[in-house]
Amino acid sequence: MVDRKTFQLSRKAIALVLAGGRGSRLHELTDRRAKPAVHFGGKFRIIDFALSNCVNSQLRRVGVVTQYKSHSLLRHLQRGWSFLHGEVNEFVDLLPAQQRIDEESWYRGTADAVYQNIDILETYTPSPEYVVILAGDHVYKMNYGIMLVDHVESGAECTVACIEVPRKEASGFGIVAVDDSGMITDFIEKPADPPAMPGNPEMSLCSMGVYVFNAKYLYAELARDIADETSNHDFGKDIIPRAVANRCAVAHSFSRSCVVAPDEPVREHYWRDAGTIDAYWDSNIDLTGTVPALNLYDSNWPVWTYQQQLPPAKFVHNHLDRRGTAIESTVSGGCIVSGEVNRSLLFSSCRVHSYARVNLSVMLPNTSVGSRARLSRCVVDSDCHIPPNMVVGEDPDDDARRFRYTENGITLITKKMLERLT
Repeated sequence: MVDRKTFQLSRKAIALVLAGGRGSRLHELTDRRAKPAVHFGGKFRIIDFALSNCVNSQLRRVGVVTQYKSHSLLRHLQRGWSFLHGEVNEFVDLLPAQQRIDEESWYRGTADAVYQNIDILETYTPSPEYVVILAGDHVYKMNYGIMLVDHVESGAECTVACIEVPRKEASGFGIVAVDDSGMITDFIEKPADPPAMPGNPEMSLCSMGVYVFNAKYLYAELARDIADETSNHDFGKDIIPRAVANRCAVAHSFSRSCVVAPDEPVREHYWRDAGTIDAYWDSNIDLTGTVPALNLYDSNWPVWTYQQQLPPAKFVHNHLDRRGTAIESTVSGGCIVSGEVNRSLLFSSCRVHSYARVNLSVMLPNTSVGSRARLSRCVVDSDCHIPPNMVVGEDPDDDARRFRYTENGITLITKKMLERLT
């Protein structure tokens, strides 16, 4: 829950969700959509988690900065996030790239994306005193209000949310070093050999891409950065390292603001960058477990989204050799299952036909698996129709020839890939 002090500070802040990323490591899964618009968890989009954190934290003035293939993202936001009340100064503003620098200049980096919208931020009433910068492509539950209070009480100009990550997995993140007071003493963006935490050689302290700035400081730094022709105009590469060098930045431990249900044992502080096919498959399949690491059933911290009005999932036929079943699986509305589904996640309006088998697979909306087809360890993009008798996931060479096959043995299937086979 949000206390009075947190609520008051949240009303003085605005959140900017950076949702313009292409997500190239997801390959064909982002051919038609930006990474934040990628489906996740059976009924959500990835961006829903950052936006839900804002709403549940009472941070209800939100701008979403978009750029790459944003149509499906904008459509989702318009349909699912228009419930805030503008008459009490609550909103989700859509901020597509508008080439304010010149007619050929799209957003050149995350810092430039914010800079090009400063004129809009300055029109909001009351003028924001704090700006919360969020990545729109991470999955987690976090009370930003707690981080905002910590930021104000620290007296710092900038606060960086940090999480402990296994060192072998940390090369894709900004690595943070802190002193005893929490001041950040060093920041290295995506090092090939991430330094370990003091006293813990297996872990590194990583930036989550969640920042709180004093608004006046941020605007001044962005103006200085945009004039620097050598800059990448990026928070991780330019703005944060400069704040660290000037001893203006402090760290906020995710353990303080990670949201856990009241009766839920803390097994881990859940935060995922589902930025590769392997990571995307793994984080979705994890939700099918009896006690998944991410709790989507906490009514105190709901994850909001747009959802179609669909009938309940249905399992049909009751014969010994023909029975629709789903074991340790997540099955969404509008699905009809007459085959076998095991440890899989089915998004809305999927079909699994008679005698078909789906094992350890993620099926995005409006997909179907034909009779006697078999899928194992697959991610099936939306609107795909797996032909009867097709087998995927049992012959790596055959899978790699027809589809995208990852180093961890996950097969991505898209509509275009299937069309090439006909």
